Amino acid sequence: MASGGSVPSRADARRNRVLVLQAARSAFEEQGLGVPLGEIARRAGVGAGTVYRHFPSKEALFRASIVDRIQLFTDTARDLADAEDPGGVFFRFLSSVVRLAARNKALCDALEASGQADTEMPPGPERDFAAALGVLLVRAQQAGAVRPDIDLGDVRAVMVGCMSMERQRSGDGAATAAPGRMTALMCDGLRAGRTVTKLPTVAAERNEIRCEVCAGPVAAARTGRPPRYCGAACRQKAHRARERTRRDKGARRSPAADGQGA
Repeated sequence: MASGGSVPSRADARRNRVLVLQAARSAFEEQGLGVPLGEIARRAGVGAGTVYRHFPSKEALFRASIVDRIQLFTDTARDLADAEDPGGVFFRFLSSVVRLAARNKALCDALEASGQADTEMPPGPERDFAAALGVLLVRAQQAGAVRPDIDLGDVRAVMVGCMSMERQRSGDGAATAAPGRMTALMCDGLRAGRTVTKLPTVAAERNEIRCEVCAGPVAAARTGRPPRYCGAACRQKAHRARERTRRDKGARRSPAADGQGA
């Protein structure tokens, strides 16, 4: 029979595991994955050996400390999959995730890592969360609430960036750093019915300018302003598109003008 105190009892081992997890959650929440294991052991009031007996690596401890939080996000998204108002549900869920995760550096790190993963993401809570979020996105797009050119990778990327910006702005303590402003701007950018900003297309190999209409190569101008179109046909197409936009804007303004004249 082992002498008293020489070998930790099962109750002591369970208690130490709980203490380590509690300390890890607190430390990772404040500092993210960069916190040393020694700091976690100090907060838990145990030795580093005790931490390693329960968790073979810092990565394993990190995942154990955040898996329940990510699972909660996933379960919530799954519960909302059949809710009415898919667009409102999607934007409220996305805003809630950003608001909660921005306060927790560990969640920010975990979701950022999952956002960088590709479609071959291994099974786990991050992939489950991405799948559940994808269902909400598709339903919101089918309802016409989210831009159709957005995919899940776009949403995860802007979500992670928004969490980082919200966290940074809240840490600045500036009077202008209104909580949730970055989140509101992110949601506005995802909504349908808005003009999509077209980026200039440039060939990566030779730094050639591409036509804004057909994306074909444009010959470099020897003098004057850089050309925007490959030829007269595309220039005319762009001109007609601008004219249609002006007419549409005029048509939308005319009822208001008629009402004022009446």
